[in-house]
Amino acid sequence: MSDSAEFFPGFASHWIDAPAGKIFARVHGEGPPLVLLHGFGETHVAWREIAPALAKRFSVVAMDLRGYGWSAVPASEKGENYSKREMAADVVTVMESLGHVRFALVGHDRGARVGQRLALDQPGRIDKIALINIAPTNDEFGDADLQRVGRARFLAADAPKPEELIGLDPIGFLDDALMNATKAKSLEPFGADALAAYRQAFNDPARIHAFCEDFRAGATIDREHLAADKAEGKKLVMPTLIVAGDATFPANGPSLVAAWGEWGDDVAEARVDSGLYPMEEAPAGTLAALEKFL
Repeated sequence: MSDSAEFFPGFASHWIDAPAGKIFARVHGEGPPLVLLHGFGETHVAWREIAPALAKRFSVVAMDLRGYGWSAVPASEKGENYSKREMAADVVTVMESLGHVRFALVGHDRGARVGQRLALDQPGRIDKIALINIAPTNDEFGDADLQRVGRARFLAADAPKPEELIGLDPIGFLDDALMNATKAKSLEPFGADALAAYRQAFNDPARIHAFCEDFRAGATIDREHLAADKAEGKKLVMPTLIVAGDATFPANGPSLVAAWGEWGDDVAEARVDSGLYPMEEAPAGTLAALEKFL
């Protein structure tokens, strides 16, 4: 991946030994600890517009999830090493190695799934959690966005079919996924340098397999874990913020905050003028919502 240090002035680089192997993180700031988890097709670079501002008030850790960016790519066959429980274990190891037992968490897309899993499994670790542009897994919200649902089902299909098809044109697949999920249907919000970093991280057969494994876990293992939680009555016990991009979850559609209300008793919502990637499409509004909540 091209050097992304210029996106994060003053941030230190760490490769931290975790269950998956070495996990990459950029770290900077003083104050209460805060971990940032990116979504599909992206890396820690997704936080470049808001992490430096957050670092003025928080000890910020922006990490690459296993299989993504500069982090390790553990072998996996049916999603077992990309379950959100396994990915959450990396987060705990990274934060503990940096001296943080309790912390706030902001997760986007796949990173939000990891955050939810961690908050349900180890609630004592999470002070506050913000989940960006994600509906509860067992909810049919996503059906309103057939393109995203279709892509998720495609990625979760049995190996090696998705891997082979993506491998025919990985950059085209990534660009299409990013562009079509923005409000403007444009790659412009990402900028040339960040896009180059995303493309480089995506253009690797081992990582393409890892992305598919992430979605295979999402369709099987993760659903089983969440069903067990629901049966036990487990909830998000910490203050929770749901950040919704207006183009992804329209205000006149089903209530996202009501759906998440089934998972927690202290759930608030912030709406941002964006599509799936508010950190890049509307960084000022996203930063304001997060700072107010955190």
